[in-house]
Amino acid sequence: MAANNKTAAMKSGIRLFGSTKVLVLAALLIAISIVGKSLRVDFFSVIRISAETLPILMAGIFFGPFIGAAVGAGADLIGCFVTGMTPMPLITVGAAATGFFAGLSYNYIFKSKQLPRIACAVGIARLIGSLAINTTGLYFLFPAMRPQLVWRPLTNLIMGIIETFIIYMLMSNKAFTAQLEKIKRK
Repeated sequence: MAANNKTAAMKSGIRLFGSTKVLVLAALLIAISIVGKSLRVDFFSVIRISAETLPILMAGIFFGPFIGAAVGAGADLIGCFVTGMTPMPLITVGAAATGFFAGLSYNYIFKSKQLPRIACAVGIARLIGSLAINTTGLYFLFPAMRPQLVWRPLTNLIMGIIETFIIYMLMSNKAFTAQLEKIKRK
């Protein structure tokens, strides 16, 4: 009887993720995002290049909007603690929105060929999560940074193109997509 309760509790804990494999892969994507946040390159304190958004986009595209949102929020919150930054709720909402809208647009809205589907998912997610929500948060939280925010659209465009290419290359690999489908099966 105790084993059944333990199994039921464990299954209810991973209900959002569907399986332990998806939960572990989501945790791995959070870890990759944290490393991407830590290993960033800043140009003239204006343009910031990092790989922190790529795993969030991948989580949304691979596993859907809710897992993408969970990975985005988890990566931002844990990443803030790891890097010593203060968590800011609006920035966390922006990270969650990035994963959510990537998953929503890729899995439910656009059903065209692979490259336009990925490009639209990345574009919409970056437009809503990074440009709209995060830029608004940065605008109000850091008034001294306002002149530098003008560079965010260019940075998001460049990073979006790079992320689209990387995700497209992964999704074009038959071995990768076969393993991804195997992981998503319950």
